[in-house]
Amino acid sequence: MFAVLRDRTYRHLFAAQVIALVGTGLATVALGLLAYDMAGADAGSVLGTALAIKMAAYVAIAPAVGAVADRLPRRALMVTADLVRAGVALFLPCVDQVWQVYVLVFLLQSASAVFTPTFQAVILDVLPEERDYTRALSMSRLAYDLESLFSPALAAALLSLITYNWLFTGTMVGFLASAALVISAVLPKPAASPALSPAPPAGGARARATAGTRLFLAVPELRALLALNLAVAAAGAMVTVNSVVYVREVLGLPQGAVPLALGAYGAGSMIVALVLPRVLDRVPDRAVMLPGALLLAVVFAGLGVVTSAPSGGWRRPALLGVWAAFGAACSMVLTPTGRLIRRSAPPEERTAAFAAQFSLSHGCWLVTYPLAGWLGSAAGLSWAVLALGSIALAASLLAAGLWRSEPSESSGPARVHVHADLPAEHPHLVGARRVSTGWRHRHVRLADGLHAHP
Repeated sequence: MFAVLRDRTYRHLFAAQVIALVGTGLATVALGLLAYDMAGADAGSVLGTALAIKMAAYVAIAPAVGAVADRLPRRALMVTADLVRAGVALFLPCVDQVWQVYVLVFLLQSASAVFTPTFQAVILDVLPEERDYTRALSMSRLAYDLESLFSPALAAALLSLITYNWLFTGTMVGFLASAALVISAVLPKPAASPALSPAPPAGGARARATAGTRLFLAVPELRALLALNLAVAAAGAMVTVNSVVYVREVLGLPQGAVPLALGAYGAGSMIVALVLPRVLDRVPDRAVMLPGALLLAVVFAGLGVVTSAPSGGWRRPALLGVWAAFGAACSMVLTPTGRLIRRSAPPEERTAAFAAQFSLSHGCWLVTYPLAGWLGSAAGLSWAVLALGSIALAASLLAAGLWRSEPSESSGPARVHVHADLPAEHPHLVGARRVSTGWRHRHVRLADGLHAHP
């Protein structure tokens, strides 16, 4: 898996991702503690609202980024996003009102909505071979997991020496280091369309902004991915929003135990990310992603037992075990996601597809974050567990119904074919040539509604 680090460009980009994520992890811990200082037992509600604002920024901005990212210098786009995030982190320690937290979180995550889809599209061009790209996906998942494991441990160590406000400084340093590493990388040009004569879509900015979403709605496997995103969001929201409430209120532990709980989640996810590359060489994505989603519903049942049980010393290790299981199941779903998108979208639509995945998946978090916070605060954690667990179960069953088999059409040699029934502005026709019978272009076989009879 680590062989992909021999590529200098990918090595620099991966290092940028890791360092930025460590800084983000420090901010996550600090933001939870800041919310607890401001709202006490209602910290889950404050944090849930802040994270809902984060998701709203992702949902609104990522599609627009997908529409213009191929037409802007990608290095400048990512560096600018990092500098904006560093500037916001500089101001976070100065806030003393809840509304100020909300405004800064929106600005911070708007910049992230620019950086992440652009970064994902760049990696496709840096490592075009599927085997290498699969390992890059696992490395990316590993980066998130290391952040979940290392950042809380680092935060716990720092909190023994300094107040949590200083953790935001670490966030700023991380984003500045990320910008420097992106500057040092030599980025390849975007992959050329396999069509015969590249041309911009006729539908204009609106058509480009919605191209990825329309692709998701057209391809059965990508529709299933939307349901899988919802299952993951239900579990992730429970962990992110209510960890501080479980640790401080339910278990009565000091603030230094909050990073430990978050670290358990990261450890479970990291173990799976290390194992999956070999597994995915032998089994299809569906055989990993659907069981992972169903496992989330089972883990929610375990969390319900921990939440409703009377006081007991066993609940602390049990909570860590549940958090680790959540991390493992989420990694089973998330790690192969990029492979699925890559196979389901032709090269000219991949940037839009990744932007749509970023936006639509975070739309799921936009639902689950406030639900985890507000319901947990108003009705109690048991009701939050029941609601989010029901969402995870329903979403995983829906995904299984939508994704009935692994597509066989999504691989093989490129084929020249004609679309006779698509309008000229359709995003799939980017670069296609007009012929007497329709629009002609060439790409690998796709398992979507546009190519039912290749």
